[in-house]
Amino acid sequence: MNTRPGKGLLLALCAAVISGVAVFVNSYGVKAFGDATAYTTAKNLIAALLLIVVTGIGRAQRRIEVTVPGRSSQLLGLGVIGLIGGSVPFVLFFEGLAHIASGPVQAQFINKTLVIWVAMLAVSVLGERLGVLQLAAVVLLVIGQAVLSGGLTSLSRMSFGSGEVLIFAATLLWAVEVVVAKRLMAGLNSWTVALARMVLGSVLLVGWVMVSGRGERLVRMDAHQWAWVLLTGALLAGYVATWLAALAVAPAVSVTAVLVAAVPITAVLQELVTHSARRPQLAGLTLVVLGCAVAAATMLPVRARRRAQVAG
Repeated sequence: MNTRPGKGLLLALCAAVISGVAVFVNSYGVKAFGDATAYTTAKNLIAALLLIVVTGIGRAQRRIEVTVPGRSSQLLGLGVIGLIGGSVPFVLFFEGLAHIASGPVQAQFINKTLVIWVAMLAVSVLGERLGVLQLAAVVLLVIGQAVLSGGLTSLSRMSFGSGEVLIFAATLLWAVEVVVAKRLMAGLNSWTVALARMVLGSVLLVGWVMVSGRGERLVRMDAHQWAWVLLTGALLAGYVATWLAALAVAPAVSVTAVLVAAVPITAVLQELVTHSARRPQLAGLTLVVLGCAVAAATMLPVRARRRAQVAG
């Protein structure tokens, strides 16, 4: 697999923008259902269908290639991706949100510690080198997230009940997924992994919804719910495609760090729409943006970094 950090940076930035918009839109879309698990199952199904359609059109026009797994280890890896990436953590995360005691702000902080666990796994499992700039980016992002969550005082008072445990478990599974996906894409392309994540993951989610007795929520959606599902499903499909494409050509730590740029994007959208009196903490957002910028710098081609240093 060829490493192309410049292309990876552009793809990661696109994924971050999509994620930032998606988080904002999902905060409204989930209210149309009243059942977070049924909602995420419906939007994941739409995302899977869209990826299938786009892949079919792209293959017909010879613009998209899908690698056929040739080894049992690859098939097993794709199955793991569908399980720990496209299904189980979604259930854990949304069920955790429904039972969390410390509030959504702390839930976001727990989820955004993803960059820490990816960094640890990338170094120990993938053999990636954590340079000074990457380490600085991770530190800035974690501190920025802590400030946005109310500071160390607020975090120290955060209880750790069943909801928090579920969200933390989902975050760890998504961190493992990054490493598994990175390993798989040494022999498979990102489209293959994206299809496995969303198609198999959606099948497992549908099975869970049916077993839990909420299947009728999927077949009795009204026009308003369909509109939200189509919109958020399209955003999810775009995110998965660009995120995995970035991960295929750039270091896992850098890609995950750049994705945190979704946080200030969501905050800006929230402010523009709600005009809330409680504005996002500028210090926290500044640290997050700075951390993302440092992570992005690590993904620039060597020549571009040298030119920037000379210009500076």
